[in-house]
Parts: sequence; C-alpha cells; structure tokens
Amino acid sequence: MAWLRREPTGIGDLTVRAVLFKGTRDLLPIYALYGVLFADHGLSTAQISLLLAIWSVTAFLLEVPSGAWADTVSRRKLLVLSCVLQAACFALWMLAPSFAGFALGFLVWGVAGALESGTFEALIYDDLVARGEPSAYARIMGWARGAQESTVLVAIVAAAPLFAVGGYALVGWVSVGVGLLHTLTALALPSAPVAISATAVDELDDEPAPGPVPHVKPAAVPAVAPQTDSPGSTASRYFGMLKTGLSEALHVRRVRRGVLLGALLYGVTAFDEYFGLLAVSGGASTSTSALLVGVTVAGSLVGSLLAGRTEVVSSTTLAIALFVAGILFVAGALAVGVAAGPTLVWVGFIGIGIAYGIDFNAEVIAGARLQDAIEGPARATVTSVSGLLSEIVALGVFAFVAAATQWFAMSTTIAMLGSVLLVAAVLTPSWLPPRHVAARDRTEDETP
Repeated sequence: MAWLRREPTGIGDLTVRAVLFKGTRDLLPIYALYGVLFADHGLSTAQISLLLAIWSVTAFLLEVPSGAWADTVSRRKLLVLSCVLQAACFALWMLAPSFAGFALGFLVWGVAGALESGTFEALIYDDLVARGEPSAYARIMGWARGAQESTVLVAIVAAAPLFAVGGYALVGWVSVGVGLLHTLTALALPSAPVAISATAVDELDDEPAPGPVPHVKPAAVPAVAPQTDSPGSTASRYFGMLKTGLSEALHVRRVRRGVLLGALLYGVTAFDEYFGLLAVSGGASTSTSALLVGVTVAGSLVGSLLAGRTEVVSSTTLAIALFVAGILFVAGALAVGVAAGPTLVWVGFIGIGIAYGIDFNAEVIAGARLQDAIEGPARATVTSVSGLLSEIVALGVFAFVAAATQWFAMSTTIAMLGSVLLVAAVLTPSWLPPRHVAARDRTEDETP
C-alpha cells in the first residue's frame, strides 16, 4: 500500500501506473454477457435498447461538463470516483436484477465513463509537463491503450468458464471486484499538477507557428484554490474552466482542428461493432468469426504499442499511412463479401486488421499532438470536447449501417465506411497539430 501513497518516481513508474489503470478498466467479464443477462431477466429488445440509450445519453450529456469539473478539482479524486461508480453499477445489477435496477446501473456507469473521459489524459500529460517529459505522452498512451485492448479479450474469454461455474452471479461479482481493483490503480496515479491562471487563455494565439512548436515548461504560476473554498468560489472556478476550455476548443485553430481530427479517427472505430457480422456474412462459422475479430484486435494492439515510435512522423507521412489504411480496409471488406472460400476471408480480415492498427496508431498520435497544442488551463475540458464529438461520429456510423444495410450487403456497407479513413488522410496534413520540440532538442541552438 505504500506504493499507492507515493508519487511516481520516474517515467517508467508512471507508465506502469497508467497501464495498470487502463488495463483494469475493461477487464470485465460481464461485458460478454450483459445483453443475455437482461434478456434472461425478461427484458424485451425494446427495453434493452432503452437501457443502452440511457447509458449513451448520460455519458454524452456529461462529457464536457465533467471535463470542466476535472479542470476545477482534483483529477485523481475524480478518477477514483469514476472507478467506484463503475463497480457500483455491476453491484446494482446483481442486487436488483430488474429493469429499474439495470437502468440505474447504466445511469451510474454513464456518469463514471464521463468522469474518466478526458480526465485521465489531462492528468498524465500535465504530470509529464511538470517532469519536463511531454514527449513521452504518446508512448505511455500507446502502452495504456494496448493494455486496454488486451484485457478486453481476456475478460471476454474468462466470461464463459466463470458463468459455467457460478452463473451470472459469479460473473457479476467478479466484475465488481475488478472495479474495486481498478479503484486501487486510480489511487496510484499522480496527483494533479498545479493549474495555471485561467486568464492565460487570453494570450493564446489563434494561428500556429510554422514548423515544429517548441515546448517550453510553464513558469511558476498561482495554484488552484484549496478544496475547502466556498461552494460559490468552486462554482465560479468551474464555469470559468468550462468557458475557457470551450473557447480554446472552438476558437484556437490548431486546437480546433486537432479536436476534430482526433474525434474522426476514434469515432470511426465504431465500425468494429460489425466485424463479427461481416465475418459471418462471408461464410465464416461463429467460432471462426471470433478468430477473425481477434485479427483486428491484434492490429489495434500492435498499432497502439507502436505509437511511441511513430509519434515523430510528419503529418504527410501519417496521411499516407491513413490513405493506405483506407485502401486496405475497403479492399479487405469487399474481399470478404466476394469470398468463395475461407482463404479470401482471412486475407480480407488481415487487410482490415492492418488498417485498423494504422487508425489506432494515428489516433494516439493525434491525441498526443492535441495535448501538445492545448495551452490553456482547461485541458480536460478540451479533451472532453473531442470525446463528445467522437461519440457523435460513432452514432453516425451506427445510423449509416442501419440505413445502408437496407439496400447493400454488409461487406459493401463496411467498405463504404472505410472511405472515412481516406477523408482523414486528406485532412491530416492541415488538421494534425504540429509536434512540440522538447527543450533538450533545442539546447545546442540556444547555447551562446
């Protein structure tokens, strides 16, 4: 427990804590079974859809307001609260397995998701800035994202034997236990750095400087007021941060474009919800479809882990990679649709997996560049705006598939979604924020 109480001692220690936090976030066996859980307790398809809508709308409405809260109070404490609420959701499901209990659980889970989104990224980046190591952000987030992707697979695989031994009760209470473990990993995160004055946003430039942007460690500035301030003072700071974050996200060009590009790259990954259906439409069996989906997960895992190495690439290089990804994705989906045998289905999914990995890699890079571009104090608020827009993109993906499949085959529909990667490739050279040059890279130039 002593490890939880002390601050990270270096970049390696911080990386371990970030990986543990993200790795335990989705290590939830109930992911694989909650739809069946609801049906087995008598809920209709319409009721289940309503539950999912409650979950989605709650997170959607609270995404940006929770980001401003994270810029006002302790980010680590908000992440701890998020973990506790996530565990509480599954406890509610086990204790009150009814429509009302499930709905309340999803409401709580939606709040938990909103509290975590943007807050974690802002906390890690600001801690790295305080250490003078912001260039390590992409590497850390790549490893954290890779851990998250890996543990999702572990959780899904674990669901079947857990259910065989103890039914829904064991699956649910193990998920509660994982949620409490996740809470411990949140306690091990660094404490929030001192915030800069909200008036600093007035000095932000709307135009980016040409070429790489030098990273300068912020000078000492006034600290955030203590948590014991009056409710009026806290409310004033909250609305100040909300206004500041929204202003930077909307009015500072390099930040605005970074927000939009990140949202596009992440939101479009909602097409992964249909990979299983795509595999089956190509003639794969249920068991084989799981393996094919695993190929795409492997792609996202490799792409995430390589982000630390590829973060230095130019916007043109990244655009070319995304263009190649778009071609591979479209060709892979169409290959599955016309497959006359299993070989072409596997070839198609390998192409999709490579494209998926490139997209994940580009999304981590875009997220790192966005953090570099943010100069105001409302970092979590700005990041939450990107999260909100990514949800809108995802909803657009779902709506498109629902409509397009009325006229087109699943393979054709998914192939059309791949064109979004081509659009992202065209936008990347102008929308990707420039990379900061670390102070140590400029030492020689500054030497008299």
